[in-house]
Amino acid sequence: MGIGMGYYILIGAIMLVSWLVSNTLKRKFEKYSKVHLRNGMSGAEIAEKMLSDHGISDVQVVSTAGRLTDHYNPKDKTVNLSEAVYNQRNAAAAAVAAHECGHAVQHAQAYSWLQMRSTLVPVVSVTSGMSQWLIIGGLVLGAAAGLGLGYWVALAGLGMMGFATLFSFVTLPVEYDASNRALAWLKNKNMVSQEEYKGSEDALKWAARTYLVAAIGALASLLYWAFQIFGRD
Repeated sequence: MGIGMGYYILIGAIMLVSWLVSNTLKRKFEKYSKVHLRNGMSGAEIAEKMLSDHGISDVQVVSTAGRLTDHYNPKDKTVNLSEAVYNQRNAAAAAVAAHECGHAVQHAQAYSWLQMRSTLVPVVSVTSGMSQWLIIGGLVLGAAAGLGLGYWVALAGLGMMGFATLFSFVTLPVEYDASNRALAWLKNKNMVSQEEYKGSEDALKWAARTYLVAAIGALASLLYWAFQIFGRD
């Protein structure tokens, strides 16, 4: 079996796993959205309490449109919670709100992996969309002109793809650490009952797996295109 066929089988398997993880994540969040918090706090209130407990007063908690649009923005120091998470009072909302505040705590404490990820953001935002096109264009030029310019164009594209792959892997410790901070705070401050904690933990565990699958997929693509370029050298 050639590299090309092996790659497509691998990518197909990764896509299948990604779909399964994504579907499981949605089911988990639907399930834990029905586990109402005994303390009656909304996601927004959970977020504000976690920030306050960590001595963070310069971060604002805001509501943002859409579903699964929750994120922390280090530029304007805002914890952005989707409308459902912002308003609802359940284990899923508590998990997401605390997780995003985990990123705010990372930022406040100058967590090294978050700093590295933030450094890569402007590079990846510019290069990720064009990397594969540069590789393909370079390979076509290389085939037509006998490696020369086309080879270097393809190599530039591979370098850009390498930054995107690195970004995917740097994201992993950032996301896992934010979840660990969130769960530790929820437990240590008795913000949730044992049942609520298990729901929050399970939801965040499946959310983290989506990043893991994405990183493996990025690495598989990088290796495939590297074989395509260097195999012609």
